[in-house]
Amino acid sequence: MKKFISEFKEFIMRGNVMDMAVGVIVATAFGKITTSLVNDLFMPFISWLFGTRDMSALNLLVRPEVVQDGVVVQEAITIGFGNFVAVVIDFLLMSLVVFIILKLFNKARSLTEKKVEESVEEEEPAPTTEQLLAEILDELKKNNK
Repeated sequence: MKKFISEFKEFIMRGNVMDMAVGVIVATAFGKITTSLVNDLFMPFISWLFGTRDMSALNLLVRPEVVQDGVVVQEAITIGFGNFVAVVIDFLLMSLVVFIILKLFNKARSLTEKKVEESVEEEEPAPTTEQLLAEILDELKKNNK
């Protein structure tokens, strides 16, 4: 049991597991932000366009309910597309933000790589062993004269 616990502790303390945990926490918080953005800012506007106060109330009635003597004999069949529209908008916003973040990250990385390449190009190439030996020989000849 001790070996199992120590292996688990080693697994948890690896850098990539910790990075993943931080990513999950940030993604959860970010999901709440986009959900609020959709539900509190976009959906009221879309609801206003459709003429309803609540998007979840947007339903397509396929079959009405049948009532006889005050008792529901057959349930109504409805397709609720209001919540679906909210979820699709939420997904599109999340995808857009992730796309923008990745685009900025890739741009920053390419600029950094470009600067590294430029600095490598500016440096003189390292002399070969033969060149170094030739320089040493020249210095020795100068000192012996």
